[in-house]
Amino acid sequence: MQITRRSLFKIMGAAGGLSAIGSRAAAAENTSDDDYGCLADVGRCIGCRKCEMACSKVNALPPAQTSFEDMTVFDRNRRPDEAAFTVVNRYFSSRADERGQPVPAYIKVQCMHCLHPACASACITGALKKQENGAVTYNPSRCIGCRYCMIACPFQIPAYEFSDPLTPRVRKCTFCFENISKQGGLPGCAAICPVEALTFGTRSELLKIAHQRISEAPLEYVQKVYGEHEVGGTSWLYISKVPFEKLGLYPLPEKEIPHLTETIQHSIFAYMWAPITLFGILAGAMRFFNPQQMSGKPSQIQTEKEV
Repeated sequence: MQITRRSLFKIMGAAGGLSAIGSRAAAAENTSDDDYGCLADVGRCIGCRKCEMACSKVNALPPAQTSFEDMTVFDRNRRPDEAAFTVVNRYFSSRADERGQPVPAYIKVQCMHCLHPACASACITGALKKQENGAVTYNPSRCIGCRYCMIACPFQIPAYEFSDPLTPRVRKCTFCFENISKQGGLPGCAAICPVEALTFGTRSELLKIAHQRISEAPLEYVQKVYGEHEVGGTSWLYISKVPFEKLGLYPLPEKEIPHLTETIQHSIFAYMWAPITLFGILAGAMRFFNPQQMSGKPSQIQTEKEV
């Protein structure tokens, strides 16, 4: 029997349809306005780096290369990496004090824990998952090191342990998931902040607080809560007296990142045996449609003309 391009598409369509049925639950996300979140008021941050220190301690991260009291780190912009889940950066804008000196603005950078996380959508094994309390968590036992999450993240947050050749992991802020969900506590960074630049609570409450602060000082704050709508919304929210673009928070579309491939990816790769099953089905189909070729005998494969 001769196989045609249209026949092959029918087989692939049937396989995709079957996989979609089994993946609806995996594709569903746990998102709610009652999810936990954190509001960062950039105008209140003094750049003390206490949040970095607390994050390192709570997550048992490797010792920092420089002391958390060393402020020379502000001379360059940093990104979170496998050894630091959060960092504080310093920016200067056109704002000046009474002496005409530029006023620095400090901003904390970490995983935004998106309501519709692109990293979890891109993860082909389900190693990244949006939890019911809002945190996006990582399961290293499921990770195969594809690093699709690093490509998908619009905030360039996930980092990879390239230094570990045997059991490398994807590393990022955990939102102190264990401490929040089981002990009813706060994220380490929010608990230690000495000037209350970080406020922890439900996302709906935080949005009310953010908009209230903006309305009470409309000439001081930028009339926007960053993270309220960006990429479908994030659990970390920012308000600022400096334009967000000057703080490294660039404009992003409000529409959540598309999940067109999520259903197929999760259904095929959710379990390690699934690819083998899929390839087995395809091999069987090829054998059925073209037994001569599978047996090593010459055959002719015709290609249908496009209609």
